Amino acid sequence: MKRRVRWIAAAAGFVIVVLGVVLAVNVEDSGPTTVPSQVNRRPDYTLTTLDGETVTPAELAGKTVIVNFWNTWCIPCLNEAPALHAFYERHKDEPDFEMVGIVRDDTESAVRALVTEDGIGWTVAMDPESRASLEFGVTGQPETFAIGPDGRVVMEQRLEVRLEDLELMLAEARGSV
Repeated sequence: MKRRVRWIAAAAGFVIVVLGVVLAVNVEDSGPTTVPSQVNRRPDYTLTTLDGETVTPAELAGKTVIVNFWNTWCIPCLNEAPALHAFYERHKDEPDFEMVGIVRDDTESAVRALVTEDGIGWTVAMDPESRASLEFGVTGQPETFAIGPDGRVVMEQRLEVRLEDLELMLAEARGSV
């Protein structure tokens, strides 16, 4: 009787393992998704850039803004950097466009070194007390938000962003007025 129970348990375990492998192999990864913002919010924040300038929503009013939260030690943040660079190069000369990188939970010296090393041309600001992060509802990094000219968050992505995601976010934010 004990031997029969062991065989049944072993067979059941084998079936579970096989089903797990089949599911893992057949699950399609569609990649990160960009979604409309679930909360109609206008984040209120004051940040200081690495250049010592101030960034506030009032200063960005009338522009379409892409905000990306990141850190120097965040692997997905580093993975999305080429997409951010390509996107910024495409749009940097457009008068209604602005891109802001916001860093929390990192040292200013590490951020400055990476900005210099990677040749980041967009505005980078520190959020040492996480006030902007709270205003946006950030739960981690990387996270990217598209803000319409009226200052309202229109779209967000709480995962690594791709070039096509950024283009979609920009188009949606420009059409939100």
